Amino acid sequence: QMQLVESGGGLVQAGGSLRLSCAASGRPIGNYAMAWFRQAPGKEREFVATINWSGGSTYYADSVKGRFTISRDNVKNTMYLQMNSLKPEDTAVYYCAGTYYRGTAYYRGVSEYAYWGQGTQVTVSS
Repeated sequence: QMQLVESGGGLVQAGGSLRLSCAASGRPIGNYAMAWFRQAPGKEREFVATINWSGGSTYYADSVKGRFTISRDNVKNTMYLQMNSLKPEDTAVYYCAGTYYRGTAYYRGVSEYAYWGQGTQVTVSS
């Protein structure tokens, strides 16, 4: 079993930045594809970004491309999401997710990830 714990959320003004962290335990993340999802009130959970097992390949949702950067440190067993130029529409609970996979495909579906964190709230004020 892998346990994931997010941190770094908070309240920020539009145009500001936040850095989310996802600390993993129970398994080394080096064999896992990792991702960030978010869920706004009344909406379905949506894909934000994913990073392959080595950190050498990333994929982003169009809504965050150019503003968010996903990264990972397999030695620290931690994944990150740097969020810049935040907008009010980025307000949501952000979840990290992981699944055992060392292939080349990008997993963007909720059902494709086996492990989830509890989420961290990000609120962007206008």
